[in-house]
Amino acid sequence: MTGTIERVAPAPGSGRPAHLELGRRGEELAAEYLRDLGLVVLDRNWRCRDGELDLITTDGTIVVVCEVKTRSGTGYGAPEEAVTPVKAARVRRLAYRWLRENRIGWCTVRCDVVSVLLRPHHTAEIRHLPGVF
Repeated sequence: MTGTIERVAPAPGSGRPAHLELGRRGEELAAEYLRDLGLVVLDRNWRCRDGELDLITTDGTIVVVCEVKTRSGTGYGAPEEAVTPVKAARVRRLAYRWLRENRIGWCTVRCDVVSVLLRPHHTAEIRHLPGVF
């Protein structure tokens, strides 16, 4: 699935390094996009000592864990190309840990990637890749 959402510039003077602000903005747009698809955001930026999950959502039937990758250009490839097999395995492990810590019994879990391209002076490009790992 692909979609576009009008790009809104980051707040000036946020005090964050540019790459962190870019990532935060990408996650905001991804969460908005997923909500527009009817998913409910259960958790954001969940952290434990082994890593972080960007977005945990549900459609009421399954839990959807989304890895969000944001880039300002494609000089190093498309954003989703940054999700390596090692990263995918870590996200899967963390997803099951999140389920245990939140006392959620057996359920179907799907792992998605949401790719956000925020090129200067362009509309944001969002690609949703459901169930890619």
